[in-house]
Formats: sequence, C-alpha cells, structure tokens
Amino acid sequence: MTRPPVKAALRTAKKTRDAARGALLWGYEQRLARAVRSHGKLPRHLGLILDGNRRYARALGVERELGYEFGIDKAHEVLQWCLELGIPAVTIWVLSTDNVARDPDEVRHLMGLFDREARNLARDPRIHANRVRVRAIGQHHDFPVNVVGALRELEDKTAHYDGMLLNIAVGYGGREEIVDAVKQHLSAQAAAGEALEDVIEHLRPEHISAHLYTAGIPDPDFIIRTSGEIRLSGFMLWQSVYSEYYFCDVYWPGFRRVDFLRALRDFQGRDRRYGK
Repeated sequence: MTRPPVKAALRTAKKTRDAARGALLWGYEQRLARAVRSHGKLPRHLGLILDGNRRYARALGVERELGYEFGIDKAHEVLQWCLELGIPAVTIWVLSTDNVARDPDEVRHLMGLFDREARNLARDPRIHANRVRVRAIGQHHDFPVNVVGALRELEDKTAHYDGMLLNIAVGYGGREEIVDAVKQHLSAQAAAGEALEDVIEHLRPEHISAHLYTAGIPDPDFIIRTSGEIRLSGFMLWQSVYSEYYFCDVYWPGFRRVDFLRALRDFQGRDRRYGK
C-alpha cells in the first residue's frame, strides 16, 4: 500500500487532534455550566468591560472595523448566556468618554454601528420574548441625531418590560456620571428652595446615588474585564465600591462561554465581606 504524503498525514492528524480537543472542551464546558447552575449564587448585577476589539483585529491581521463587528457578535452571544442563567441586570461598557476623542473616522464608524445595532435590538425577538428592558446610559449630547434617536427608540420600545435590565454604557465615564449626579442633586435642592449651606451640611452618599445613571438597581456585585488589562478605567466608580472583579486574559471577541463560566465559578467561590 502506498503511504500517504507526509503533509496530508499531518493535516489529518491535526484535524483529529483538534476534534479531540474540541470534544474535551465541550465536555468541560458542560460540567462547568452544571456546577455554576447548581451552586445557585449568581450576580444580581453583572458589569462587563468589553475591551480588546482593535487588538483582536490587529492579531488577525484585519481592519480594526472588523474587530468591532466581531465584538458586536460576541455581545449578542454573551447576552444570550446571561438570559439563560437568569442574571437580573447587566451593564456593558461599549464606548467611554475618552474613546469619543479617538480618530474621527473611527468614531464615525462606531456611531454608525450604534445606530444600526440599536435599531436591530429594538426588533430582536429575544429582547421581546424575554421582556428585556434596555437603557442607554452616558452622555449623548454630542452624538449624531440619528444615533440619539435610535437609542431613544430602543429604550421606548422596551421601557414597559420587567425582565432582565440591560444597560448599554455608551459615551460613558465614571467621573462624568458622578459630576452629573451632583449637578442634578444641587439643581433639585435649589428648585426646592434649599439654601446651599443647608444642602452641604446634609449631603449624604445616598443623595448622590439617587441621581446616578443606574439609580434604582443594585450596584454591580461582579465586574468582568477582558483583554488582560487590570484596571477599571472609570467604569462605575461610585457603584463598584464593593464589587468583585475578574480580569480575563482574552480579547473581547475571543471571549468564550467557558471563559464566562469560569468567571462565574470564581465569583461563586468568593467570600464577600463588603469591606468588613
């Protein structure tokens, strides 16, 4: 019998090895999923910092715009994972106030994506079937009119839902959020005829909390950041005082379900002491 060419044999061996690895990973993922579900403790509010889209594209040798497209697809995928587990509230950070100062062509492309994806979400059957309430949080006064309109339409179409709350942090910065909250509190007190000296004397943390973009929902108890960067970069500075953090060394578009489940299992194993 004639021996097959060496390259063909190597390709066959590689396919067999990859298939075996895939089967092992699938089995591991299923065990993780069962363990996470059986434990029962899940975040009431999950924060996700979607980092690494551009570096993912660079690593693949493709245009950065494709990195954002891959990132959008991953966001839809992770939303499904959260729905399957019944996580009550999720905040995803897709654009910071710092990002708005990037290359104008890049920002223009991102705004087009936000317009498109907000309209897609407003029609997404999963959103309506699961009664997902969507809110866009951040500063949008400098956004194009069509983008603001798309975000408002998405909010309006889901405002009456009582399922998962999905916050999309776009044009968001933690410092800006706190400044906005202080301004709103001072404006409200001034409108009520309160003297500035009295407002200062009686100011409490809960007065600021009441005016945050996330007012009325629990603070995030778990925050995941992808891409290997170990910092918050201003994400929910006020709300994250007692949050648990998990930094995943994978770019956002490459974030797998097994990575997600590992993060949740890590959270479930922690003893939360709330600073005590």
